[in-house]
Amino acid sequence: MRISDVIRRKGDLVITVRSDSTVLRLLEILEQHHIGAVVVSDDGSTVSGIVSERDVVRYLHSDGVGVLEETVVMIMTKDVETCTPQDFIEDLARTMTDRRIRHVPVVVDGHLVAIVSIGDIVKWRIDELQTERDQLVGYIQQ
Repeated sequence: MRISDVIRRKGDLVITVRSDSTVLRLLEILEQHHIGAVVVSDDGSTVSGIVSERDVVRYLHSDGVGVLEETVVMIMTKDVETCTPQDFIEDLARTMTDRRIRHVPVVVDGHLVAIVSIGDIVKWRIDELQTERDQLVGYIQQ
C-alpha cells in the first residue's frame, strides 16, 4: 500500500503557519485545529519547516515563557523529512519509527499536498489487520 491510500482515506487538508508568526499564534492554531504539528510555509505551498507542540515545550523549558513572543522560525525543524504519495506505507512507518518523527509532509514536485501522522499510519495498519482477520475467519467458517 502507498501513502496515496492513506491520503485518500483521511483527506489532504494541511494546516500551515508562516515562519514570521509568533509561537503564541502557533499555539492558537494547534488548539483551534486540535492538531500536534503544523507545516511552516510562507506561501502555503512550499515546506520551509515543521513545528510541533513538542518543540514549544522544549523551548519553554530552556528559554522560558519569552519564547511565546519569538517567531516560529526560531523553534521549527528546518531539515524536514518528507514523502510522496507513491511511497510505501511500510517504508514511511519504519522511517517515522526509526527517526522518532510523528508528522511527515507529503510533497509532489516541491509542493505540499498533504501531511501524514504516525496515528494515520497506525490506523491504516490496524484497519488492514482487521480486514485480514475478517477474511481468515470467513475462510475458516466456510
